Amino acid sequence: MAKDKLIQRKRRHRRVRKRISGTSDKPRLTVYRSLNNIYAQIINDEEGNTLISASSLIKEIKENQNHRGNIITAKNVGRIIGERAVKKNITTVVFDKGSFKYHGRIKALADAAREAGLKF
Repeated sequence: MAKDKLIQRKRRHRRVRKRISGTSDKPRLTVYRSLNNIYAQIINDEEGNTLISASSLIKEIKENQNHRGNIITAKNVGRIIGERAVKKNITTVVFDKGSFKYHGRIKALADAAREAGLKF
């Protein structure tokens, strides 16, 4: 049963990635969530480079949160990645939610990144 869910998640992700890719003008903000953590990266797909990354495992979040798989942590990761992007003069991105639904932690991260100055 778990294997079927993994296969379905990978199919959804492939379907999303057919339509979404990052360029140097509009890099791709991709989000991955596990049960315990959340990860975000800004990627330029033309060159294959990760420009900026943030996750719930970085020192400033890890010290303040006991459980890192919640909405509060997702907001903090979104705020941090938004601030880092604005420092590097990246203002517009393409949002890649992967195979995850746009609600809960994914939505919280996206809203916090928008508040920090990113435009999707």
